[in-house]
Amino acid sequence: MISRTPERWVHSHAFHQGNPIAERKTRLAVWLTACMMVAEIAGGWLFNSMALLADGWHMSSHALALGLSVFAYSAARRYARDQRFAFGTWKIEILGGYSSAILLLGVAGLMIFQSVERLFSPGPIHYDEAIAIALIGLVVNLACAWLLRDDHHHHHHEGHDHPHHHDHHHHDLNLRSAYLHVIADAATSVLAVIALLAGKFWGAAWLDPVMGLVGAALVASWAKGLLRDTARILLDAEMDAPVVAEIREVIEQGPVPATITDLHVWRVAKGKYACVLSLATAGTLDADSVREQLSIHEELAHVTVEINRVIAA
Repeated sequence: MISRTPERWVHSHAFHQGNPIAERKTRLAVWLTACMMVAEIAGGWLFNSMALLADGWHMSSHALALGLSVFAYSAARRYARDQRFAFGTWKIEILGGYSSAILLLGVAGLMIFQSVERLFSPGPIHYDEAIAIALIGLVVNLACAWLLRDDHHHHHHEGHDHPHHHDHHHHDLNLRSAYLHVIADAATSVLAVIALLAGKFWGAAWLDPVMGLVGAALVASWAKGLLRDTARILLDAEMDAPVVAEIREVIEQGPVPATITDLHVWRVAKGKYACVLSLATAGTLDADSVREQLSIHEELAHVTVEINRVIAA
């Protein structure tokens, strides 16, 4: 972005202002999750409930993943103005979300292994105690989910004539990864309660490990979606984003005819993009006028323009 100081060519690469509220909420969620993790793992072993034990191990990975999210927020904030990061530190948060997704896949694998093992080697379950702990775990998970919900609203387009359709790009993926971890844990807690109640009242003890398998499938599915979204950003796979078509539209409708010979667009913050644009023209087009034309798109935080003169034959 161009500074408003007299040094008009001075650029700031602090595209992302951080999310201190989300960081504080995630830190609190870490402590809640860690306490409940210890209770559920101990209860699962003591009362021989695979569903409860799976939920506890699942929660242990979430405590680690939530801690990773807190670390990502902290590192992104600490190095925000470090010149070594050419386009800011926002991708530290995305890397945290990607790592959390990998942890989710590992949890799903562990849940499958333990559930299959318990399916073929069942043991007696102390239902009353296990149900009580599972219900407490569910309450803690719901409390963490409430803390980590994304409250971001998109008001910055109000009052602009040019419509934008990038709302899905404004979500905090680091916060989303933390939220998915606690939602996954809440889902496995619900499944554990259902399995334990069915076992206690209808003798369906086989539901306990089966619910562990169902929970593993849910976790793997959510992890896959998070991996896809975060990997896309980390690999700069953004050339099908709507803003790319909007850049082309601005150039095509500009006052001076020009041809795009090279275009690169990638995300540098929530809803913010960097752009490198190379144009060929026989007219009097200059880089400043191109940047001015593109300024209607507020999501373009950093624009580099190259003008190549074409000499008419």
